[in-house]
Parts: sequence; structure tokens; C-alpha cells
Amino acid sequence: MNRYYNRRSFLKTATAGTLGALAAGAPLAGFLNSCSGKQASADAVILLWMAGGMAHTDTFDPKAYTPYEKGLDSNRVLSTFPSIPTSLDGIHFSEGLESIASVMDRGTLIRSYVAADLGHILHSRHQYHWHTCYEPPQTVAAPHIGAWIAQALGPKNPVIPPFIDIGQRMTVGEAEELKAFHTAGFLGSEFGPFMIPDPSSGLDAVKPPAGMSFERFERRNQFYTELLGQNPIGDYGSDYQKESFKRSMEQAYMLLKSPEAKAFDLREEPEEQYAVYNTGKFGLGCLMARRLIEQGARFISVTTEYEPFMGWDTHDNGHVRAGEMKKLIDAPVAQLIKDLDRSGHLDRTLIVIASEFSRDMVMEGRPGAEVKHQVNQPDVINDIRNYGMHRHFTDGSSILMFGGGIKKGSVFGKTADERPCKTIENPIRIEQIHQSIYHALGIDPQKHEMVEGRPFYTTPDGVHLPEMALFA
Repeated sequence: MNRYYNRRSFLKTATAGTLGALAAGAPLAGFLNSCSGKQASADAVILLWMAGGMAHTDTFDPKAYTPYEKGLDSNRVLSTFPSIPTSLDGIHFSEGLESIASVMDRGTLIRSYVAADLGHILHSRHQYHWHTCYEPPQTVAAPHIGAWIAQALGPKNPVIPPFIDIGQRMTVGEAEELKAFHTAGFLGSEFGPFMIPDPSSGLDAVKPPAGMSFERFERRNQFYTELLGQNPIGDYGSDYQKESFKRSMEQAYMLLKSPEAKAFDLREEPEEQYAVYNTGKFGLGCLMARRLIEQGARFISVTTEYEPFMGWDTHDNGHVRAGEMKKLIDAPVAQLIKDLDRSGHLDRTLIVIASEFSRDMVMEGRPGAEVKHQVNQPDVINDIRNYGMHRHFTDGSSILMFGGGIKKGSVFGKTADERPCKTIENPIRIEQIHQSIYHALGIDPQKHEMVEGRPFYTTPDGVHLPEMALFA
């Protein structure tokens, strides 16, 4: 049900997404319960998703550094990089994150995110939980946080899709699991993600296929509208579902013909700026996110991409691979923050940097709830490939927030300095993270839709509140 607006899959996925919405049932509450009446501190959100499990002790919450040597006791290793100072007095990051460290005075560092206990740890299950706030499986298709925001607030700019996802392919491992949360669920295809798997070819997502003129595409769009009355939605769908389906098509058509489509063309970026962001697909995704925010985007997710045993999914050779990942994210993330700050957009744009859980060298899960080990970590390290954070750890993780009313130069929560490096002050869970994002945007914590005769809230049971200590 992910929505690609590029080439031949454009029409195909729109149909699939709408049929999914039909199966789930239409939301009834609509916009009536979307806003709390409180003044919002943000208009837009950028989620920078560190897919695969980013170790807090080797990134934003370093502990005692133990360098590699043969015969090293695994239990001695808490961090595999030395720490470096940040722009906040007394606060350190791990080596390799110097650029992000230099802008930490402009945001808040959360060091106490606790992931849920979902049994046997699987990335797709925890990613589903992080992005939807609901534990899988669900009896209905739970919407992605970006879809809730798109439905509650609509687009800032009517030609820019309100929910854009950059960097995740659906042709890699666990593709079906990834598709389960890259969706608007029962909210309808209108609020689903506009998918851009590769930002270097992002312009292809907003233009007709090669050899097709705009006039020919316009004729196809008209013909497709006529076909709408002949498909199952036309026969069985509610008025809401029909309108959602139609609006999703109209929005894509508007974007194709708009001058804002140039925001997807990174070739228009000055060479010097392009070079800073050009660390790879993620870095260029950050550049595209900045350009789209400047054109009025509402919610953008940029991911390092989840692919099993790749990226932050450091099941082996963790130290070396973590160093490689830092090179991909450090300069682009910092430049994104500085560019938005310089242009005046950061004040109204909430940037969130997060991962599904953390990692540890010896512990799998958390104290008191250890699960089956998925990595054969030796007690004594005699090979550099065994030096690193290879096991999943759910009892302490770091999240960074910038802009959008968030405190500047602040640290929230704390983890222990000795193993297990678990949360020991101000634990914060995904329900509070979601409600804090909604609060910044002015969305009521009681927002819900009626699905299958019962209320379905943005966070389970509608009882959770934002963490106000994060806000200025």
C-alpha cells in the first residue's frame, strides 16, 4: 500500500492503496477532532530514520572507551570510539560525529528512549511499532505517524504531498514487512506516503515516463478518472473512500504540472552545497528534504534504509561499519540543521533523529527480559570483526530533536555508565515521543477515528501525553 508516484506503478499502487482503505473501513471523525486549539510551535516534521538499530554508546551517549586489541574481554567494551566534546558544556558524542556535535546547542538530546518488549527481537516489528505507535499485529491497518499528520493538518502547499518518504526501497529484504507500516492504513490512499526510493533520481518521481508528453499524460489522467467509477471503489466504497482516491490522483497530477516539482531536482542545487550533502543516498535525501521544506512540505522521512545485515544493522564488524555510517550521516544532518536555521525554517520545522532500538556487545534485549541471542559474540575478542555493538538492546537509546519549539541546548534522561547501559532517569517511550510530535504541531492527544465501531487513537487508548520537558 505504499504509494509511488513514478512511472507505470503510479496508477497501480493508487488502486491498491485505496482497496486497502476500503477493506479497513472509512474514518468517520474527519477533521473535527484534529486540532487541540493550542498554538502549534511547528508546521512541519523531518524524521531522519537511522534504520537498523543505532548503538547509543557508539553515537550520542558514549561510555568508557576500550580500544581494540587481541585477547580483549567482550564484557569490558562499552564504547568502541573515543568521545568528543559537543557545543554543550560537559556533553560528549562519539568520535565521527563532530559536525552534529557542533550544532547540539540548537536542540535537545534524549538519552532515555526505551523500546518495547515485543518478544523475539525483529527489526520490522520494532520499526512498525515506532512508526505507528501500535504493536504488531493489528486487526486493522494502523496508519504511519506521517499519515496521521497528513490527515489532521493537510498539505501546507496544495501541490506538495503532505507525507513524503525518501530512501527506502521495497525490493530489499523484509519488503512485505516494511510495506506494512509505510501506509496510511484505514485513513485512505490520499494520506499515504509519496515514495522516493533514490533522491538522486527524485525528479523521475514527478514527471511522466520517458516518451510520454504532458498532454498524453493528461488524457490518461482523464481516462483514469472515468475508470474510477467502474472499479470496486465505485461500486462498494463510501463517499469518503471515493473522494480520498480521487484526491490522491488529483494531487499527483497537480504536482506534475507545478513549478514546485523542481524541488525534486537536485541538479539545481549549487555545486558547493550539493557536495556537502553528497555522502550517499541518505545525504542527498537530507538535501531533498531541505528543498521540499522550503517549498511547503508537511512531513518528510529520510532513512538510511533498512536492509537486513546492512547499514546500522551491525550484526558483525560493528566498529568498522558504525564508522562508515557516521561518515554518511554526520555532515548532511548538521548541514540540514544549519541551512534551515539560516533560512528561518528551523523554528517551525521539527527535526527528529531516531532508530528502532540500540545495541550492546554482550546483552540481547534488556535486563530482566533477555531474549534469544541472534549473534555469536565470543567472550574473548581475537578478530576485529567481533569488536563492535552487535546485539540488539532495547533498554536505552538516543533521540535528537531540533527546531519546532524544542528546547535548545538541553539533555533529557540518562543511561548508566556501566553495563548494562540502561535508562536510569526519565524513561521515555514511543507513545510520549509521538504525542510530543503531535503537540508541536497542535494536534490534540485525543485525536482518533472510528474504525469497526470503536475509536482508534493516534496513540493506544488515547491516554498518553506529550513530554513537556522537551519544549522551550
